[in-house]
Amino acid sequence: MPNSRILIVGGGVVGLCTAYYARQRGHPVTVVERGAPEDECCSFGNAGFIVPSHCVPLAAPGMVAKGLRMMLNPESPFYLRLRWDRDLWRWSWLFYRAANAAHVAACAPLLRDLHLASRRLFDELADLTGNEFGLTPSGLLVLCRSAPGLREERETAELVRKLGLQVEVLTPEEAKRLEPNFQMNIAGAVYYPQDGHLVPERFMATLRRLAADRGVQLSFSTEVAGWRVDHHRVIAAQTNHGDISADEFVIAGGSWSARLAGQLGLRLPLQAGKGYHLTLPRAKTKPTRSVLLAEARVAVTPMGQRLRFAGTMEIGGLDLSLNPRRIHGMLKSIGQYLPEFGPDDFREGQRWCGLRPCSPDGLPYVGRFARYANLAVAAGHAMMGLSLGPITGQLMAQVLSGETPAIALERLNPDRYG
Repeated sequence: MPNSRILIVGGGVVGLCTAYYARQRGHPVTVVERGAPEDECCSFGNAGFIVPSHCVPLAAPGMVAKGLRMMLNPESPFYLRLRWDRDLWRWSWLFYRAANAAHVAACAPLLRDLHLASRRLFDELADLTGNEFGLTPSGLLVLCRSAPGLREERETAELVRKLGLQVEVLTPEEAKRLEPNFQMNIAGAVYYPQDGHLVPERFMATLRRLAADRGVQLSFSTEVAGWRVDHHRVIAAQTNHGDISADEFVIAGGSWSARLAGQLGLRLPLQAGKGYHLTLPRAKTKPTRSVLLAEARVAVTPMGQRLRFAGTMEIGGLDLSLNPRRIHGMLKSIGQYLPEFGPDDFREGQRWCGLRPCSPDGLPYVGRFARYANLAVAAGHAMMGLSLGPITGQLMAQVLSGETPAIALERLNPDRYG
């Protein structure tokens, strides 16, 4: 609808992309963000991966068994902190039901289309800004330390190839030729040439600048505590700085989105998956492209002079404390793949954690709620929030403008769990 006043709750990558593309269509847009301008939410500290290759949803065959083997080990790639929480147990049951081959077959083409569309939008934003956020389209190299790990990654590669994406399975010697200055202890590798990476902090700064330059109002340290409703319409968001009215409202609050929706009596199954990064200011050696340590699920990203190691998934609620056991597990696994790196190399590096919003079926929630005519959500992207940020923002802008979305959103329906 032309010139609808839009209020977006959440100033992460998805919220800012939605604001940018909605403003392009002429809408007055306000973004409220609970954190301060200097706070580094999950959008700032991730691995910076842009990954069309990641078209298999988190809920996939074998993930339940793998998760059960890992979940009680606080140093494993996946860790579930057991607690009595009805929402957690319901989420776990829904994940179990979704983790099957039919779900992957139905969702992988959609995720491919979303990633490829987002990849094109990243190119447009890089051209517009002189690539000030360091977009590097040099591919992703997945390193497999064991024969079983390589076999599993081969299966994923075959699915990716059938979806029409480029993929190469490499011997250790072929992987070495791609990265001759990077020592690797591996059984083999898989290379995805269409992937890439960027510097997430710089991308967020770019989004804030682009949004502000185009007239988006950014309000930091502004937390939504409730809503004013009239029948089937939201009238205003109640914040610590007073009520903010609008014509359209978008929940893009990351891991806090379920709480925001719950204030309106809406059920949005979502769990916060804590991820960590260790960033070296000056690494002794760096790859020329992004790298993933397959079995350990640790991402390695060159960011100028810095080298970032990011990974792990810890399901433990809205808790932003650093767990030293998780960091220790990452350090152990890094040395197993990359023998040049030991614990001493990370004594001076930055240590950080952030919360990734995970839906039980591995698909984000994008679109309108049926219960309120002017309320939508864009959340639940798990590890793919950055990679899918631009296309999510563009699709949301189309929805808010009354247009038919360029990619069908039925499977991303926020009411799919009632």
